Amino acid sequence: MLLLREKKCEPCTGKEKPFEKDEIQKFIDEINEGWKVLNGKKLKRTFPFGNFKRGMVFAQNVALIAEQEQHHPDLCIHYNNVEVELTTHAIDGLSENDFIMAAKIDEL
Repeated sequence: MLLLREKKCEPCTGKEKPFEKDEIQKFIDEINEGWKVLNGKKLKRTFPFGNFKRGMVFAQNVALIAEQEQHHPDLCIHYNNVEVELTTHAIDGLSENDFIMAAKIDEL
């Protein structure tokens, strides 16, 4: 069985159903405990950095992964941290792609 970080995001048709609580729970255990589920529809994590430059480098690395996976998070860059939010916009909720991205971002 592949780990989440080893998987590839699959294109979403918009017809998939967003994850229910039990599916979310199954996948949440496979990512860093720093990720929080918001309203059952988003994953959010704040990554602290010592300065703005380090945060920007991290954000650029997240962007590279997002382009490779064609699954793009929302990023908010602050002076000493970067907030990352993941959701599958086409289904207005969470899918396996969000957890795959979270696991890949955790590897940074």
